[in-house]
Order: sequence, then C-alpha cells, then structure tokens
Amino acid sequence: MSLSLRSTDALLVIDMQNDFLPGGALAVKDGDAIIPGINELAAKFEHVILTQDWHPRGHISFASTHGKQPFFSTVEAPYGTQTLWPDHCLQGSRGAELHPGLDIPHAELILRKGFRQNIDSYSAFTENDRTTPTGLAGYLRERGLQRLFLTGLAYDFCVGYSALAAVKLGFEVLVVEDLSRAVGLPGTIDATNNAFAAQSVQRITSSALRD
Repeated sequence: MSLSLRSTDALLVIDMQNDFLPGGALAVKDGDAIIPGINELAAKFEHVILTQDWHPRGHISFASTHGKQPFFSTVEAPYGTQTLWPDHCLQGSRGAELHPGLDIPHAELILRKGFRQNIDSYSAFTENDRTTPTGLAGYLRERGLQRLFLTGLAYDFCVGYSALAAVKLGFEVLVVEDLSRAVGLPGTIDATNNAFAAQSVQRITSSALRD
C-alpha cells in the first residue's frame, strides 16, 4: 500500500518525553529507536501536533499516591479502573520535557494532557472519562484537518486511546506501527489491535507514505 499525503493531513506525535524513553521513570523499551524515523516522517507533513503528559504531584495515576506498587495495581476511579504507574512527567520536570533528539521545528501545537489532579488522560482528545475534551478535535476541525497519522508512545496506551477517540470523533485515523512502541502489559497489545480492527483504525508502516 502506498499513500499520498494531502493538505488536510496531520501527524500526531504522542508523548515523546524523557520519562517514557530509556532512563526515564516509565521507560518504554526501544522508545528512542523511533526518534529518527519520526523526525524523517514529520518533515513530510505540513501539519504536526505534539502531545505531552503533564502531571501534578500526587496525580491519581501514580501508585505512590495510593501507597501501592506500579504496573500491576489498579484503583477504582469515578470514571472506571485506573492503572497505577510510577511517578512520571511531573509538570516542569526534565522527565516531562520532549526528548532533545526530537527535531520538528515546524510543529504547530504542543498539547498538554493529564494535568487535572483526579483524572488521567491517555488520549490526546478526551480525558479517561471519555467525555471531557482536551480541545484538540476543535483545533483540527477549525483548520480543516481530516486525516490523522499517529506515532509515538505508547502504542497500547496513549497512541491507542488517541486513535480510538479520534475515530469516534469522525476523523480518519492511521497508526504508523513502526514508529510506535508498546508498554506491553499482559493483554494490552492484543486488546489494542482488536479495538483498532473493530473501529476501522488503519495500521500502516512509514514506508507506505510518500510525498
């Protein structure tokens, strides 16, 4: 499959932050390996949006907030089951900064999410209650952007949730698989792939894109 880019396309680069990369508080294996490819792909797009996790101290998603261990612990929040993570992407910290190897000077918007104390936000479009908007959909619509390509971290969480939310909001969505990496908790990759298939999220590789 080969795809031609359109003026109404946008590339979303999800959460390429120090804490999600090797050496970070919530590192995704080989997350840094996709940076050169993201830079190369972004150069082909007129419209690029970056996202940042941006958590306050004591955030509801932190295991330390609840006195529990991360990764395999959960709590019940008003919006459903919340997976607990190590403290990460604290507002203003080095861990929350975009990785310095990311070279996308023409990016038009940096969207911060997860800044509300008592609700997490995997998706770039809605908080984890799946109703509270971030404003990204309105931004894209006002600018006439219709087809979205997603890269970044992590495939089975923030990339996946963003893709599924975007489809529900009426966008055409393609996830660039070779330019994403997964956390890989038990069952999360299969669940993401199944959800993509059910909701018509297309999975492609960067080689499918041409100028």
